[in-house]
Amino acid sequence: MLQLKMKKQEESVKSSIYDLVIIGGGPAGLTAGIYAGRARLKTLIIEEKIAGGQSATTEHLENYPGFKDGVGGIELAMMMEEQSKRFSAEFAYEKAISVKLKGDTKEIILSSREVKAKSIIIASGASPKKLKADGADKFHGKGISYCATCDGALFRDKKIVIVGAGNSAIEEGIFMQRFTKDITFVQDLPYLTAEKILQERIQNYSDTKFYLNTLVKSVNGNDRVESVTVTDRKANKEYQIPADGVFVYIGYNPITDFLDKQVKLSEQGYIITDENMKTNIDGVFAAGDVRVKDFRQVITAASDGATAAHSAEKYLENK
Repeated sequence: MLQLKMKKQEESVKSSIYDLVIIGGGPAGLTAGIYAGRARLKTLIIEEKIAGGQSATTEHLENYPGFKDGVGGIELAMMMEEQSKRFSAEFAYEKAISVKLKGDTKEIILSSREVKAKSIIIASGASPKKLKADGADKFHGKGISYCATCDGALFRDKKIVIVGAGNSAIEEGIFMQRFTKDITFVQDLPYLTAEKILQERIQNYSDTKFYLNTLVKSVNGNDRVESVTVTDRKANKEYQIPADGVFVYIGYNPITDFLDKQVKLSEQGYIITDENMKTNIDGVFAAGDVRVKDFRQVITAASDGATAAHSAEKYLENK
C-alpha cells in the first residue's frame, strides 16, 4: 500500500510539470499555444494583462492575411485566444516575476505561485519607450498617453501632439481624426518613417501639421498638459505648441528584466536566437517582438510562435 501511495504521489508531481510554458500572450505566444496544443503538449500560457499584447491596442489591422477589409486588433487577439484554448492550452493571467532556466526542469515564479516546465518559449514582447522630456513623468496619465486606441475618446475636439512618425504613430493619428482635427506630429528625424501608404493617408488630412527634425524639450501645464515646447534641430529655434494631450510612439523596449540575463541578449536587450527560435539554453526558445529581428509585425510574431512551438516539440521528442 505504501509503495502504491508513493507511486501516486510521484505521478501527481510529474503531472504538475508542463511540457511547455509560454511567457507572453501576444500573437507569438498565442500562435505557439495553438501549435503546441495540436502537438498534444501540456501547455500553459502566462499573460500579465490581456491576450494580444500590443496588437490588442491597435484599432485596425489591414495587413494580416485572410481579412480583406482588415480586422480589429482586440478582435484578432480574442480569436487567437479562443483557438489556443480549443487545443487545450491553459492560461494564467499573472506576472512572471523570475525564472530558473538551467537544467531539464525549468521554473517560473509567478506573482502567486511557482510552475515547472520541461521547455519554455519567451514571448514577452516589448513595451513602449517613455518620453524623456521635462514634465513627461508628471503628466503621465494627465494628458500624456501611450495608447490612442485606449484614450483617444477622452480628447474629443482637443489639441493633440503625437510624438513620432513611424507606423504606430501615423496609424494612431489616423484613428484620432475621428475625435479631433487639431493634430500635430513631432518627429526627431527629418522625414517620416511610416510605410508609404500610411504617409499618403495622413497627408490627405489638410489640417494635420508636422514638425520634422524636431525634439520635444518639455511638456508644460499646471494640473494637466497645456502645451509642448519643441526645438527645431536645424534652425536651433524653440516653438511652443498648444496641446491638451500628448500621445507617444517613439519605439519599444524588450520585456526581459525577469530573465536576469540568463539568456544571451543584444546590446539593446533583445533575445538572440537562431532561425529555429533557439536561445543559448537548451529547452528555452524565444518568439515575437522580444527577440532580435529586423521586422516586427503581427504576422512575423505569429510565424515566430509557430516555429518556436515546433522546435520545442522536437526538443521534447529528443529528450
